[in-house]
Parts: sequence; structure tokens; C-alpha cells
Amino acid sequence: MLQKLFNVFRIPDLRNKLFFTLALLCVYRIGFYIALPGVDAPHIREQLSKGANQDSAFAMLSNYLSVFSGGDLSQGTMFGLGIMPYISASIILQLLGTVMPVLEKMKKEGEPGIRKINEWTRYITVGVCVIQALMYVAHFNSQTAGENLYDGVRIGADYHFQFMVLSVAILTAGSVFLMWLGEQIEQFGIGNGISLIITAGIVARMPSAASDVMYGCMTKETQAKPFGWDFIRSFLGDVFSPTTGTKGVNIFTIVFLFACFVFVVGAAIFLTQAQRRIPVQQAKNIRGRRVYGGAKQYLPLRVNHSGVMPIIFASTLISLPIMGIRKLAESGGPGWWTGSLIAISNTFNTGGYIYELSFCILIFFFAYFWNTVQFQPKEMANQLRDYGSFIPGLRPGKRTADYLENVMGRITYVGAAFLCVIAIIPSIVGAAMLEDALGQQKAYQVSQFLGGTGLLIVISVMLDFMNRIEANLVMRNYSGFLDDEGEGPSRIKRNKTPQSVPSEPRGPA
Repeated sequence: MLQKLFNVFRIPDLRNKLFFTLALLCVYRIGFYIALPGVDAPHIREQLSKGANQDSAFAMLSNYLSVFSGGDLSQGTMFGLGIMPYISASIILQLLGTVMPVLEKMKKEGEPGIRKINEWTRYITVGVCVIQALMYVAHFNSQTAGENLYDGVRIGADYHFQFMVLSVAILTAGSVFLMWLGEQIEQFGIGNGISLIITAGIVARMPSAASDVMYGCMTKETQAKPFGWDFIRSFLGDVFSPTTGTKGVNIFTIVFLFACFVFVVGAAIFLTQAQRRIPVQQAKNIRGRRVYGGAKQYLPLRVNHSGVMPIIFASTLISLPIMGIRKLAESGGPGWWTGSLIAISNTFNTGGYIYELSFCILIFFFAYFWNTVQFQPKEMANQLRDYGSFIPGLRPGKRTADYLENVMGRITYVGAAFLCVIAIIPSIVGAAMLEDALGQQKAYQVSQFLGGTGLLIVISVMLDFMNRIEANLVMRNYSGFLDDEGEGPSRIKRNKTPQSVPSEPRGPA
């Protein structure tokens, strides 16, 4: 394995791509901590971690968006919006592509049409940035809030309008710059740039989550000690003590969290790679005395064809109304009105039965909805017929399309069930084991590495990243990470007599 890892750095082109990708990710992480003019980011983070602010609507929105945006609303920095506006614009165009013939026609034009769609995506991204930045800055610029959160905005009373204009411009420029970084990684680096930026933002929170767990193990006496051998001995005593620490975390909690992490990562990899392979027979053509074609291939249908989109849509649909209800409750009003809003909000607490049941139902719905939008069995059947291929036992055309639609419907049910299990594990573990010990915000930060959107994004991006490195190694006759035949040149070069191996069909097949 070490030799295979060294092979990555022996290839100048691949080595330069890796270093270029790492350099741009470092630029992203540096800009992640540059605060907006007039904003005290450390003060805002400190206030959000206190008492009622920790469970406020703004804290919930910040934690939710930071999972898959690469930004963080709670810090008030230039990359606060992250890459979320670009993702929103891409999703909007993907959904419009199914109902607008113009977009569908442009997709079929090939590279020129894709370039035009990407250009439209950038324009829509700027518009989405402006709208989201206005809402974000208006929240910070509010003077009617009862929280100390807004003390982090250090501006005079006569400069609120100037602060809003300048902050909206900087936030918009920051998101557009992140979009440009992602495109540069895609073109000159290795991997999907936008996905790598999101992954870097998720992975960067792992040390903070680990420190929260360690802090929950320590007693007040241990926390007061300076770092040294005495602190280490006291900390180990707290961890392996049968009684819990100050915040209710001990060695059994840590072992359980680690076991859950390993299990969920393995299950997520299995879900991401799982396929339903449908056999495809190529028609035989006789030219003179030779017979061409007739090869047997397969049509791979992914079990989780929709990826993380069902979890994202379900989380949005179930979380945003709850955030709105909490915001209304925080704004005050008659006692019966506030009490009713708080009761409704508590009914849909994370980890509760009603919340998790509703979450699973929405995941199933959006899994089928996204597959209906993106998976086109009729077009796939027509392309198979045009390429001279068919599924054994089925007539080309409508019969093939109906068969593909039925198969996709069955495997979507399995994929959605897997998504439900992976999605609800963080909230259940957080509510059952960590919420009382660490608080809702920190419990969510720790448990999100046990499943949900963040973990699926990280695993999908890392698998794609490793596959691209593997392709570069094999293309240059080096042993890849997935090669089981020793070190040195790959078996493609060693085999003197190449064997006929059915290849995975490209395009629609």
C-alpha cells in the first residue's frame, strides 16, 4: 500500500494536480475565518453557544446549512453563505430542465449546450447570493432582538445601511469566488471542486466534535488543571471511571460512538456502490464471413440513484417550518400563543417519534420524486435500441422502458430505506446519549459524523476522488489502490495475451 501511495507522487502531472487542489482548499479555509467589516465573529460564536441562543432558530439554521454548504452563518465571515447559492441554482436548473423544452434541447446539444447551462447557472447563483445575503445581513443588522448575539456587530447607529450594502457585496463576492475555486479545481486539479469544498468544511469540524466529547468526559477538577502529566492522568481516570464525568460521557459512550461510526461508514459505502446489474445483449451483425457484435454487457442501475438529495429536501421541508415556528415563539406575544408555538416546536424535536417518522416519509417521497425527475427509462430504452442492444426476453421500446421503470421503482424502495436508517441515526444517538450531556447544538455536531447528509457527502466525494486517482495511475501503467496483484506496473502491462473482459457500457447503457 505504501508503494502504491508513493506512486501517486512519482507522476509529476498527478502530483501537481494534488498540490494544486490542496492549495486552493487551503485558500478556502483561510477565507472561512475572515470576518465581515464591523463584525466580531468570536463574540457571535460565543453567544450562540450559550443557553437559549444555542437552541434558537438562527442556531438551528446555521447548523443545518453549514453541513452541506461549506460555509457557516454563525461566524459572520466572507464565506458565510458557502457554496449553497451555487447548489441551489444548479438544483433549480435541473428541475426546470424536465419541464422546459429549451433546457432539455440544450442538454442534448452536447458540450456547447452544457457550457450555456453552466453560464446560466452562474447568473442565477449571483441572484440567489444577493437574496440570501440580504436576509442574512438583515438578521445581523436587527435592533429588535432580545439576544446578545447582535452585540457582535460593531457599527454606529447611522451606518446600518452602509453595513448592509457592503456586507451583501462581500458575501456575494465570497460565494462567487468559491464557485470559481471549485471550477479551477475541476479544470486544473483532481476531483469535483464544489464537492471537495463542501467536504473540507464538513471534515474541518471533526476536531471540534472530538474535543466536545473529550470535554464531556472531564470533571470540573480536571478541566481546571493545566495541560501536563497530571492533567493526562486525571483525564484517563475520568474516561475509564465507571461513573460519568461532569457532562455524562464516559468510555462506554466513546466506544459506542466509535462502533456506530465504523458501522455507518461501511453501510454508507455499501449503499453508495450498490448496483442492480441488468444484462444487455448486443445484436450480431454479419459482414461477409465475419460476425461482429454479440457481446454480453450489463446496465448498472444504482440502488441509491438520487444520492443525498432526498435527505437534503426532506431536511429542508421539515426543518424550515420548525425554525419559523421557533422564531415566532422568540418574538413574543400572548401567553397562549407562545405556549402553543412552543408545544408544536417541541412535538417535532429532533429524535422524537413524530419527527423521525415524518422525516422517513419525506425521504421516501423525495427519493421517488428525484428518480422520476432524473431517471428517463423511455429515453434509455430508445438509446439501447439505437445502439443495437436489447435486454434478453424483452422487446426494444415500450416493453424495455416499462421493465426499467419497474426495476428502478423496486430498488429505489431499498435505497430509500437505507437512507432513512443512515439519516435518523445521528438524531437518535444525539437525543438519547449526547443532548443532555453536551446540549442540542454540540450533540448534533458530534452525531452528524454517524450518518446523515454530511457523512454521505464525505463518503461519496472521497470515493469519487479515489477513483479519479486510480484512473490516473492505471492510465500510466502504475498499480492502483484497487489492484490486488502486488506492486510495480499494473497487470494491464504484464499480461502478454489480453483477455476479453466485458466492459461497462458508456452513456445510456
